[in-house]
Amino acid sequence: MTLDGRTIAITRSKDDAGEFISLAEQSNAEPIALPTIELVNKGEKIVDEFLESIEQYNPDYSVFMSSKAVKLLFDTAKKVGKIKELQLAVANTIVMSVGPKTTVSLEREGIKVNHQPTTFSSVGVGEEFTKIHAVGKKVIIPRSGASTPFLKELLNKIGIDVLEIHLYDVCAFRDTTQWNGFRELFSQNKVDGIVFTSASSVRGFFEIMSKDYNVETLLNNLEKLSVVSIGPFTDIELKKFKVKNTVAEVHTVAGAFEAMKNTLTV
Repeated sequence: MTLDGRTIAITRSKDDAGEFISLAEQSNAEPIALPTIELVNKGEKIVDEFLESIEQYNPDYSVFMSSKAVKLLFDTAKKVGKIKELQLAVANTIVMSVGPKTTVSLEREGIKVNHQPTTFSSVGVGEEFTKIHAVGKKVIIPRSGASTPFLKELLNKIGIDVLEIHLYDVCAFRDTTQWNGFRELFSQNKVDGIVFTSASSVRGFFEIMSKDYNVETLLNNLEKLSVVSIGPFTDIELKKFKVKNTVAEVHTVAGAFEAMKNTLTV
C-alpha cells in the first residue's frame, strides 16, 4: 500500500523527523518537516534543581515523558560536570519511560529502565503504576513547562505523590523561512495530510500560519486534507481550533503514519 507521491507534513524539525521521513519515502510519499516549536532552555540551574529535589523529596520512582527531557537534562549535566551525580541520583530510583524512544535515550545515558507502559502516553503511565501497585509512593517527573496537569492529577487519584520539575518551556518556532515551501503548497491545496505530534505543536502551527492566513481560510484549507493527531491530548488541542482529525491508535510516529496511510488510501 503506497501513497503515490502524496505530500504529507509532520510538525517536527527535520532533525526530529527522521523516522517519519523514512516511513514516507518507503511508501512513495513526499514528506515535509515543519519545525513548529522550539525549546526555551531554563539553563544550567535545572541540574542542581533536579538533584536537590531528588535529595529533599527522596522519590521512589522517576518518570521520563520524552527523549527531549532526557537529552536536555543529561547534556546539561555533562556541561556542568555533574553527569556522575545525575546518573547516580536517577539510578537510585525505579525508572519508568513513557515509550521506546525515551527508553533508548535513557539507556544511552547508562540508565536502566525498569518499566515502560504498553500504551505510550500519560494514560499508559497511569495504567502501569496501577499494575505495579504504587499507592503511597513518591514520583519525580522532569518535563516541559508546557505540559498539561493531566498526568499529575491522574497519579494523585491513584494515590501517588508527584513532584514535577520543569526543565524547559516551549514557544512557536521563530525562524519560519523553512515553512515557505509548505505555505505555497498549502495555499494551492497540494498538501494531502498533516501529522500533529503534540498539543504545543498545534498551538505553534496556528500561531505561525495565522501570520499569513486568516482563521477561516486556514480552517477551510485544513478541512480539505487528512489531519492525524499522535494521541488524545493533541486531538483535544486540535478540537479547540475546530479541526477534525483522526487519532492514532498507537501513540508513536509509526502509529500516526499508519493512521495517515489508512485515511489516504480508503
